[in-house]
Amino acid sequence: MIRVLFIARYRDATMHRKVELLRQHPDLAVTTVYPRYWRDELLTVQQAAQHDPSRITLAMLGNPADPHRALYRTLAFGMLRMRPHIIHAEEEPDSLAAVQIAAARLLFAPQARLLLHSWQNIIRPRALPVEAVYWLTLWASDGILCASREAVAVLRQHNYKQAAPVIPAVGVDTQVFVPREREPDPTHGLTIGYAGRLVPEKGVDVLITALQLLRADHRLPPVRLVLLGDGPTRPALVAQVLAAELGDRVEFAGAQPPAQVAQWLHSLHLLVLPSRTTPVWKEQFGRILVEAMASGVPVVGAQSGAIPEVIGDAGLTFPEGDAAALADGLHRLVVSPELRRVYARRGLAHVQQYTQTSLAARTAAFYRVLRHAAPPARVMRA
Repeated sequence: MIRVLFIARYRDATMHRKVELLRQHPDLAVTTVYPRYWRDELLTVQQAAQHDPSRITLAMLGNPADPHRALYRTLAFGMLRMRPHIIHAEEEPDSLAAVQIAAARLLFAPQARLLLHSWQNIIRPRALPVEAVYWLTLWASDGILCASREAVAVLRQHNYKQAAPVIPAVGVDTQVFVPREREPDPTHGLTIGYAGRLVPEKGVDVLITALQLLRADHRLPPVRLVLLGDGPTRPALVAQVLAAELGDRVEFAGAQPPAQVAQWLHSLHLLVLPSRTTPVWKEQFGRILVEAMASGVPVVGAQSGAIPEVIGDAGLTFPEGDAAALADGLHRLVVSPELRRVYARRGLAHVQQYTQTSLAARTAAFYRVLRHAAPPARVMRA
């Protein structure tokens, strides 16, 4: 039996599903640690402490939604009682929580293997203390699960020698996100959707410009755009919509909790993620893409970061920032119901590698390899 201590900032049912599936593997005994409280712009969650010793909730110092500067209010994370073989912490290597967990492993479970997780797919400057945390946790870890091939490449550029398989932390819950047939409304035509933060790097302005270009073709059926999310660029985007005389075509639906996203996807005919790269960020995964594919919604994404990898041949991509290219791709999909059906079918097949079932199985397989592998040599930065 492999004893796994699983530490993650999970807060909704679609996230917890992966752990439920891990627990179904008969050779794994999984103890979870979650934040007791979670609060962000969408959710306020209190996860009550349970009498089940395999489920631990802990208060945190700092904001649990801050991936880098929050700590757990504990010293040992239950390691002395559990004596884990594997400590799997879905924390970034440059986070305070990662170095806290690495120190606890050293003190209370030195024989356990430590796994971390990384979304980071771009090399960005760090303050000296953060750089020190990063190198300490790279040295301490026995493996890092990555969200994309680009994230693996970043680790290798930092001379990381241990295992770094591409196994995203959170996939799509196919019990929640399910396909449903949809046809254009004879009055409103097709609905295009975007879900995410309203910030410059998400490229929503490019999507609005593409919609303006589509409207210029009067042969097309009506096309409307629904923006799910909120953020600092909302006033500028509203002004752009009004200046383009698209007020009757664009709806700002505001931020919605995860439980509402699946229902919203069923109202769409297309989903667009128009992200653009900045000097310090590019799209790390695009969870809404796999949720849309699992819902039978064709997807279109910018060629930013992990988006082309996640979409594969199951949707269209366009050069980031290129509104004309985006409009051209949307035009092809708007005029062709058959093409939309082709990409919907491809998406349903392609997304199977990103389901919580698939990710749990691949994670369990990696646990087995790590449990029986020889301890790695610890090499500090060259």
